[in-house]
Amino acid sequence: MNKEQKIWNVPNVLTMIRMALIPVFWILFFTEGGRYWALAVYVIASLTDLADGYIARKYNLITDFGKLMDPLADKLMVISMMLAWVITGVLPWVPLAILLLKEALMVIGGIVMLRMKIVAHSEKLGKYAQAMVVLSLVACFFHEWFASIGVPVHLILIWLGVAMALCAFAFYAWRAVQRMKTERQDD
Repeated sequence: MNKEQKIWNVPNVLTMIRMALIPVFWILFFTEGGRYWALAVYVIASLTDLADGYIARKYNLITDFGKLMDPLADKLMVISMMLAWVITGVLPWVPLAILLLKEALMVIGGIVMLRMKIVAHSEKLGKYAQAMVVLSLVACFFHEWFASIGVPVHLILIWLGVAMALCAFAFYAWRAVQRMKTERQDD
């Protein structure tokens, strides 16, 4: 099987569909009466994420393209959704700035580790943090209802997600430094 055929498998096509849904989300989100349709697009994108991961693992269709593009598609969708809520004033800009800075540092750290031929794996806390951020973004669709009961659930969840993401980043960075020290000692 050549490299081109490996890229064109079901999980990778689902990842590309998820990327293509980002502008659809934006158009619907900023169209009058389209917010809940945007939520539906987000749910569909999330389902493609679950499906592509399951199919890739079950049928051994894991590719380098998928390893790169799947998390990128996830991050871009989440950042897009978060930015939309910041633009509308439902979320403050600070959590977005913190998470963007964390992602930038992760990319820089990943490049450094890749040059040292060290492969870093994601941590469960990072996955939980991502889930919390996603939950907060979905809760934003119901921010008016939360305001009516006097509990800003979406804001509580986003700050909890940010705190978890920072803890996961600190743990990830600590482990990365430990691995780099070990690699240097082995040389």
